Amino acid sequence: MQFPLLTAIFVTLAGVCIAVQAPINAALGREVQSPLAAAAISFGIGFVLLTLGTLAMGQGRAFLRAVSADWWMWTGGVLGAFYVWTMVWSLPRLGTLTALCALALGQIIAAILLDRIGAFGLPVRDLSIPRLLAALMVGGGLILSRF
Repeated sequence: MQFPLLTAIFVTLAGVCIAVQAPINAALGREVQSPLAAAAISFGIGFVLLTLGTLAMGQGRAFLRAVSADWWMWTGGVLGAFYVWTMVWSLPRLGTLTALCALALGQIIAAILLDRIGAFGLPVRDLSIPRLLAALMVGGGLILSRF
């Protein structure tokens, strides 16, 4: 099996972005005194940057093709909004480490299930002991992060 190193590096950097984004957005939430407004501001800035990037890359027609997508393909924005708001709201209550451990546990549990059923056209991947152990280890990390 080939290991795409550059892709793994980019995903790792995205993980760093998530870890840094959460406390930045939480600070914005404290400043504006509204986790919901902070999440909206964060999404708004991201929307503008991604739209400009799409247009700059000459891919503006993709927006027109999106209207023919199945309804469920539009729910990613809803899920993303819930994630950003939840992190803004929960970080002051849990701390960065515990919140990110809980986030990682949720991601791993969902990933195991999505892989198992081959959701959204992805290849099916079997449930295995190492995958279950990974989830248990992150769950243990979540518990330990509170001490």
